[in-house]
Amino acid sequence: GDSCCNPVSMGYIKKLVESKIPGIYVLSLKIGNNLIQDMENSFFMNANDQVREVCSQLAKDPHLKGGYHAMGFSQGGQFLRAVAQRCPSPPMLNLISIGGQHQGVYGFPRCPGESSHLCDWIRRTLDLGAYTQAVQQHLVQAEYWHDPLREEEYRKSSIFLADINQERGINETYKKNLMALKKFVMVKFLNDTMVDPPISEWFGFYKPGQAKETIPLQETSLYTEDRLGLQQMDKAGKLLFLGVEGDHLHFTEEWFDTTLLPFLQ
Repeated sequence: GDSCCNPVSMGYIKKLVESKIPGIYVLSLKIGNNLIQDMENSFFMNANDQVREVCSQLAKDPHLKGGYHAMGFSQGGQFLRAVAQRCPSPPMLNLISIGGQHQGVYGFPRCPGESSHLCDWIRRTLDLGAYTQAVQQHLVQAEYWHDPLREEEYRKSSIFLADINQERGINETYKKNLMALKKFVMVKFLNDTMVDPPISEWFGFYKPGQAKETIPLQETSLYTEDRLGLQQMDKAGKLLFLGVEGDHLHFTEEWFDTTLLPFLQ
């Protein structure tokens, strides 16, 4: 529901970082030929194709050949994690996920963007058929829809999240590439009414088989079996779990400056 260069969102963040760290090069990723396509693709372009496109953009950018820091907002958090796992060249140094849903979502209470009919359509579609092939291929939010009451169907049919979370087997390359990060910073909004469950922003989720009680990352099988290397990263001090007061993506410039900018220098 956003675009690379919206002056009150991503465009603002780009200018903010450039003003605070003189001489820094900031690339705000655009998926599509214009801002309208960029916004539409955030809803309707297969997440795997988006990741592939971003990997191509990064590889072609001479400013990034020595490595770069990545900062993703909301679904951009887990999309950039997929970039880290799938595309190690150029190397991602630090990954900052701001409200990213790393274990997916099970609920869509609010919708980013202006178009209410679009949001209503997405909610109805997710409720009715998130794991059908047509919806998986053409609705981005379905690709990280994680139904704890239908875990087997999720593992079998999710074309994006189940893959990058190693739900169908271990891709050692994914694990190796993610563990190469210096820091993986996860920001959770402590009053989030958009992400369900909010603990997904810290890589936690519902206990399997029900949708009421949640568990932290450290109690999930992903961690205990160390399928992504997160347990090793945690013990090495590479995982940072930060909380900020406010609803989804609501933070102050002062908080951003003091908390996140140090990871970009």
